[in-house]
Amino acid sequence: MSGYARTAMLMAALTALFAGVGYLLGGQQGMVVAFLVAAGMNAFSWWNSDRMVLRMHHAQPIGPGDDPRLYQLVAGLAARAGLPMPALYLLHEEQPNAFATGRSPERAAVAVTAGLLATMPEEEVAGVIAHELAHIRNRDTLIMTVTASLAGAIGMVAQFGGLFGRRDRNNPLGGIGVLLAIIVAPLVAMLVQMAVSRSREYEADRLGAEIAGHPRGLANALQRLEAGRHAIPNEAAEANPATAHLFIVNPLSGAGMDNLFSTHPSTENRVRALMEMAGGLPLRRPAPPGQGGWSGPGTGSGTGPWGGPPPRRPWERGGRRGPWA
Repeated sequence: MSGYARTAMLMAALTALFAGVGYLLGGQQGMVVAFLVAAGMNAFSWWNSDRMVLRMHHAQPIGPGDDPRLYQLVAGLAARAGLPMPALYLLHEEQPNAFATGRSPERAAVAVTAGLLATMPEEEVAGVIAHELAHIRNRDTLIMTVTASLAGAIGMVAQFGGLFGRRDRNNPLGGIGVLLAIIVAPLVAMLVQMAVSRSREYEADRLGAEIAGHPRGLANALQRLEAGRHAIPNEAAEANPATAHLFIVNPLSGAGMDNLFSTHPSTENRVRALMEMAGGLPLRRPAPPGQGGWSGPGTGSGTGPWGGPPPRRPWERGGRRGPWA
């Protein structure tokens, strides 16, 4: 099934749930109002999701002159994936992490944190970028943004509607209908959102490993990202938790067990799947590191407009900081 078909089915399912909440709260009139609100939110998310997310995280554009080697790496991986070059952004966060956004490959953006560039060797950065490009190729960026938007809207409408539903004579089920709308509908929407997010992460890991040329770099990167997540908070993500599912690993400080209420699969399970893939598939080896003219943030005289790298953290001690530091 194509990415567009999956998106259409998901939007239809959540829109139907949105309309169902309106029916439980206000009968046919409430259902029509909820349907119109859902349709408007779908359209708004379709056109504005990338700008909203990047603005929430104070993302700064990276051009070819800001970090030529990183730009060349992303361009090469995008070409290998059969994608146009995405817009590239820097997040001023010390926590190593990354996400992709955009409604289509032609409007896609990849954002990486300063902490990721300061702590990872090139093979691992390539694995992370390839994972995000896989999301773009599968059109997961739109799917996950729309699901987050609608899931949040269902909860909001249910809560506000509950204030008036008890007095609405059009409510077909009375107090029971209000209770279902307030409790059950938001829970179902959240579970749909989380289940979709987890399944798309596994698929992006698989395709990302193929794009990068080998699963080992991405597997190592995931382990480093998990350690960094526990050591350093991501302030923008903590302030906007609805965007957590977009990141390659959950940026929030409260963990990620592989269960119904997690936006991400457990890192241990993802690494295990990648290492099984490494032993069972004939994948291309990545290009040798160090090719191309690179002066990443904080390297030599090319510190870039974002300044130097973040200070070393406990998980970095005794290890190589990578070509970006």
